[in-house]
Amino acid sequence: MHELSIAQNLAELAIEAAKHTGMKRVHALHLKLGVLSGVVKEALEFSFDVVIEGTLLEGAKLIIEDIPVKVFCPACQEAHVLSEPFPMRCPVCGTKTSQVLEGREMELFSLKGV
Repeated sequence: MHELSIAQNLAELAIEAAKHTGMKRVHALHLKLGVLSGVVKEALEFSFDVVIEGTLLEGAKLIIEDIPVKVFCPACQEAHVLSEPFPMRCPVCGTKTSQVLEGREMELFSLKGV
């Protein structure tokens, strides 16, 4: 379960950022998580709750924004969001594409605290 090591890394990054900005306590972490990131959201949430015990993050909520897959269609010459990650076909014309623009990310983008 690599989600535990991801949760540990997220906690370390958040603690470092919180200390750098002078936060005494963090109430929430906001994370963008792409559908194709390979991370199981529920396992990450569980692991996060375990690794933050006894830290300035204890009690903080991990708020995850799911990022859908967005691809570029070479036939339409436009970007499209897929309702499902597979098959990787343009939802407008059906052309196969491997040009993923979004959906692989995992980004800690905000901390809320005092």
